[in-house]
Amino acid sequence: MRPRKDIMSSIKIFTVRILALTLILAGIIYVFQNYVQPNWIHDSIWKILSFFALLTWLTGTFVHYLTRLSKENSSNILLGATALRFLASLGFIVIYLLLDVENIILFVANFFVIYLFYLIFDIYGLIANLRPNSK
Repeated sequence: MRPRKDIMSSIKIFTVRILALTLILAGIIYVFQNYVQPNWIHDSIWKILSFFALLTWLTGTFVHYLTRLSKENSSNILLGATALRFLASLGFIVIYLLLDVENIILFVANFFVIYLFYLIFDIYGLIANLRPNSK
């Protein structure tokens, strides 16, 4: 019964970290949107942030669960999750392109800035998880 408890505690820690990152990004966006430079922020920024928070949480939770079950396939699991995030991101952009969103350049710029922040978060989490396994 111990592995199930470990999975749940690692998912809880991951969830808290995702929430912290999302709240920090939301604060930065709010300050830019209302005080610094509102022209740099697209109207759909909150949808973009919500999309990445949900996508990262879902794939990250799935990765945590699967890597606890099968450590020998962890590299394949991580690669699959990264590919899934990338394809979901492309799908999100394509949907917005088809919806004919105005100022698409600003939308794509905001999208990729948020994408990079969540990518850095994933890389940091990956390095932190690999460090104990390398000893």
